[in-house]
Amino acid sequence: MKTNYQQQRVIVVGAGLSGQALVRFFVARGADVVLSDQRTLEQLGGLPALTGVTVHYDLGGHDPDLFNNADLIAVSPGVPLTNVALQQAKKRGVPVWGEVEIAAREIIAPIIAVTGTNGKSTTTSLIGEVMRVWGKDAFVGGNLGTPFVDAALRRYEVAVVELSSFQLEAINSFHPHIALLLNLSADHLDRYPDLHSYYAAKRNIFVNMTATDLAVLNADDPAVAELCSDIQATKVWFSAAGKQVAGMVRHGRQLRWSWQGMEQDFDLTALRLSGEHNIENAMAALTAALLYGCPGTLAWPAICNFTGLPHRMQLVRTLAGVEWYNDSKGTNVGSVLKSLAGLDYPVTLIAGGKDKGGDYSPLRPLLEEKVKQLILIGEAQQKMSTDLAGCCNIYHVDSMSEAVATARRLTTSGGTVLLSPACSSFDMFANYEQRGAVFAELVQALPVTGVSR
Repeated sequence: MKTNYQQQRVIVVGAGLSGQALVRFFVARGADVVLSDQRTLEQLGGLPALTGVTVHYDLGGHDPDLFNNADLIAVSPGVPLTNVALQQAKKRGVPVWGEVEIAAREIIAPIIAVTGTNGKSTTTSLIGEVMRVWGKDAFVGGNLGTPFVDAALRRYEVAVVELSSFQLEAINSFHPHIALLLNLSADHLDRYPDLHSYYAAKRNIFVNMTATDLAVLNADDPAVAELCSDIQATKVWFSAAGKQVAGMVRHGRQLRWSWQGMEQDFDLTALRLSGEHNIENAMAALTAALLYGCPGTLAWPAICNFTGLPHRMQLVRTLAGVEWYNDSKGTNVGSVLKSLAGLDYPVTLIAGGKDKGGDYSPLRPLLEEKVKQLILIGEAQQKMSTDLAGCCNIYHVDSMSEAVATARRLTTSGGTVLLSPACSSFDMFANYEQRGAVFAELVQALPVTGVSR
């Protein structure tokens, strides 16, 4: 369902990666485009990706007249819909669409969409890897990296897209053929007024699906089952806990696929990804691939050969008997819990950053069991220290370099150092990738000799 934007006045709100991709998209379709952001050009660090693109700018704030007289407002995921300028324009009847909605109106290919609190990027990448090995011309992106609207640049056979709750807020007709909800736990409570609102945004992924579409759901997550109790899509379940459901079920080191009279077994010992959470991710990805029609004899080896993404439980180095892991993508409590679950005592945990409004106390039992020392950085460290007081030794530091040096000094042979912040990165870094890269560089720079014990 392509839309004609020729000579339309389009306001793109938010100058991040998605916003810049939206600008290029609309300019290429003959629209009169204004890029609006509350930050100044200096604060944005310039916009080199838009060099040579014919676009007007509304920076350092939002001009109400521009918004109120627009034909369309295209909002980036990072911009909350509660923004005053957006609200006023909507009252005047101006359509406000998100990047996902705009992309979906252009894309003819079937869409496989992935959401959940944790595991989205890995699961999306696993499905994308299956499609690549299968020989499909697949778009793989969304919240994962490449903006979804870039999928409209040319025809693909299939689009595999990771979607955050932010991206799912501003949809209208978005309609995936297969949608996955991996899990639900508290996150982004700095943006949402309560947990119900956050979960409701996630549920939007199913809102336009019918019984001919397929919803891949985690049978072991009660919040997922409750949220999806009345969706119209046909439900297909996966259970790493061995629940007898229609779909993918784990039995020890075997997976059993049972769906519409078909049965097939898969050997878990072949999976190269480690951790219980990655077993769930692999099961979800395999389920989606099988439902899409990929033979299991091709899909499972493709999944098993995948070794993981950067900044997600990535082993950076083993030094003096200590393993150093970069899990910078661990930006919420649920993610940290999954990462810690696969490690043994004693762990030195580096955490902290920009607080997202959540409660850190659910970390307490696992910290008491597995963490010897907790090193806190960033704006959230005082709140984390209060929530987690007494669970282990707690140290406060002012920088990532100090955190790494402290971890080196405190962690003895046989221990593990884990960067898994439970917070976003925006107080000290541009994004979680930069945070993880800085951590990895500091760890790689540690000298082999001179270890203090």
